[in-house]
Amino acid sequence: MIFAAGLGTRLKPLTDMMPKALVKVGGEPLLKHVVLRLRAAGYTRMVVNVHHFAQQIVDYLQENDNFGIDIRISDERDALLETGGGIKKAIPLFSEESPVLIHNVDILDNVDYGWFSRQHLDEEDAVLLVSRRKTQRYLLFDNAMRLMGWVNVATSEIKSPYEWIRTADKLEVDWDAMTCTLTNASPLSPRTSPLVYNMFAFSGIHSFSPRLFPLMERFPERFPIMDFYLQTCHRAHIYGCIKDDLQLLDVGKIDSLQQAEQFIQSIHGPS
Repeated sequence: MIFAAGLGTRLKPLTDMMPKALVKVGGEPLLKHVVLRLRAAGYTRMVVNVHHFAQQIVDYLQENDNFGIDIRISDERDALLETGGGIKKAIPLFSEESPVLIHNVDILDNVDYGWFSRQHLDEEDAVLLVSRRKTQRYLLFDNAMRLMGWVNVATSEIKSPYEWIRTADKLEVDWDAMTCTLTNASPLSPRTSPLVYNMFAFSGIHSFSPRLFPLMERFPERFPIMDFYLQTCHRAHIYGCIKDDLQLLDVGKIDSLQQAEQFIQSIHGPS
């Protein structure tokens, strides 16, 4: 699934006339770059959600014969549903037999999608592509790389379905090891000894098993997918997949377009 419904407000004034999915980088729309890379990796069926200037995206895909693959439209013209709500609305468009790769239309990267799809093992419900890059917000994983929670190291805010993580009153970060030590001094805490978790930054690229669809039923129409993961990781098998050499560029601002052209050439060669 390619998320292409956003308003693209950071790309104004270009997005006053078109959706961000059709903003050109290296002479071609962002949407085409993502579709062709996924197609080259063997993906033959995709879902694209639309909202802002939705008809332009629909027309563009039709004019290009859907690039020779099965592309289905999830129409969010009535209301933007965020990432989790977008997946939930598109459930009828997915196959129930294989995981769904999730990718933002405005993200350029050096990921081998064939490699990433092979990292999603049969027993896993979701696999999140992560790296060790510096940021303020990190996902927390145990030593088996199972998702345990989320932390904002600047504010010490913690999100987790596990009480001993959520109620920790002391947080220490080891930047060399990229680990987070959480301590709960309360005698009422089920775990009072310090616990150490691995910290990784989320890339926005993830693989989602159809087994998770039933868990979405209790969620509202509109919600972020990370809220879903952080509220269900104690019930579902959600894991992180590390890519240490990850190169990622968010084409979210006008001044990033030139950088994006250079990025595409450096990763994929001249068009």
